Amino acid sequence: MAIIRLKVNLKSSKIMHMTIGQVAKQSGLAASAIRFYEQAGVLPKPARIGGRRMYDASILERLAVLERAKACGFSLDETRRLFFGFREGTPPSERWQTLARQKIAELDELTRKIAATKELLERPCACKDLAECGRRIYARKQRAVG
Repeated sequence: MAIIRLKVNLKSSKIMHMTIGQVAKQSGLAASAIRFYEQAGVLPKPARIGGRRMYDASILERLAVLERAKACGFSLDETRRLFFGFREGTPPSERWQTLARQKIAELDELTRKIAATKELLERPCACKDLAECGRRIYARKQRAVG
């Protein structure tokens, strides 16, 4: 009978367990941010061993996606939708494109509002007092309603 010896390298396995401190160090996020993402429902609840959160290496991939979504300006609800708001099997590219189109439309609207606000701020004021300012603003508003 032959004896087979196996060498197992757990560091390359997704079975490897990491504490929240280790995840924080490897991801560059604070442990409190990781706990916040868990409570917000964008990270799965981790296994607990001896009362301590234990994560496998896939958490780092998920956190990378979360950070990209954050950098793109996605809200927590939008990020949650990225993970859970599509039919099972929907490719990541389709998920990103759908959310990106919506975010770009929001940014375009915000750009229009910023331009209008900037125009208001750049108008010179020649009023002698705030009462006169009020009269002029009110009159301009009345003409616009017309």
